[in-house]
Amino acid sequence: MDEWHSRIIGIIDGHVHMGGMDKEASMLAIRQETGIEKMALVSIQNPEAGSGLPGSLYMKARYPRWFYVFAGLNHAKVQSGGRVQTLTLAEQVDEFLAIGCDGIKMIEGKPTSRQWLDVPVTDPYYADYWARVEELGVPIVWHVNDPEEFWDPDRLPNWAKERGWGYGPDDVQKEQLYAEVDEVLARHPGLNVTFAHFCFLSADLERAGRFFDAHPTVRFDLAPGIEMLYNLSQDVDASRDFFIRYADRIVFGTDLFGSLAVEEGRARAGIVYRWLESDEYYRIPKEADFLLGSPEDGLIHGMALPDDVLKHIYHGNFARAVSEEPKALDVEQAVAVCDRLAAIAETLSSTPAAETEAGRVASALAAE
Repeated sequence: MDEWHSRIIGIIDGHVHMGGMDKEASMLAIRQETGIEKMALVSIQNPEAGSGLPGSLYMKARYPRWFYVFAGLNHAKVQSGGRVQTLTLAEQVDEFLAIGCDGIKMIEGKPTSRQWLDVPVTDPYYADYWARVEELGVPIVWHVNDPEEFWDPDRLPNWAKERGWGYGPDDVQKEQLYAEVDEVLARHPGLNVTFAHFCFLSADLERAGRFFDAHPTVRFDLAPGIEMLYNLSQDVDASRDFFIRYADRIVFGTDLFGSLAVEEGRARAGIVYRWLESDEYYRIPKEADFLLGSPEDGLIHGMALPDDVLKHIYHGNFARAVSEEPKALDVEQAVAVCDRLAAIAETLSSTPAAETEAGRVASALAAE
């Protein structure tokens, strides 16, 4: 295995998925083996399973100096047709901040999300939410769109096809999603947003630059989306110039997740380190997880960025947008939130509340 480790210390990974608390040992091992000091756990809620947020709260409670938590919004009231009650989105923001979450994770903007929650982010449903997060300066990690080839059946990768990430004419289109983002940012120009996966603009750096220039409070993260590395390898000089010009607008991310084997985690982080720090041509290592494709899919060309740029990307930009240290968790309030999520999951799934992920985390936190 051709391993690659960063030469920069104090790395903050702004885009990690925890999974359930049973992934604790795996997540700790991956953190150790990748040399990442702190991780932001982006926590998409699954109301029916009571999962997503509780596992992240568990890790924050256990390892408060290492883990930030970005809480996903809970749309169970809309999804259930009013069968269950939830706080409004603005009230959820207040609660997340009160228990010690560091920001909000939004999956609302991924085309699959529009398939199960057909509510545009410009809808009045979100109005109070946008006003609240702008007023408070809440950091947001927002997934908008998907790779361009997901709308082209001839170019759709097999790993994406297996997950139902191929779209057709009846699905929301890329430009519609971008137009909605522009409308939200026009209404709320002070939003503190990091767009995940380079906002899927890696194939058009001119457009990415115009987006940054038009919206000075936003950033992109580098969680692959392997197409991002292939796209930006096509003209490495232009890509390097872009990263130097916008060095204060780019946040390191890996999209690591707790169910990875340790060698898969090392490979995932390593391809991003190598791309940022070396000037080498290389392929995805065979040890990488299947979401990165196979080594035969293409060549990546490193950008050999200067150390001052790397320090912005690996640490400084996240710290300025969020904080140098994770917020402290109010464990008692976190238990109450998990208990409520467990009750919602029981109503939606008939699984006893105590057996849901939220119920198990509530018990574990209460015991501590």
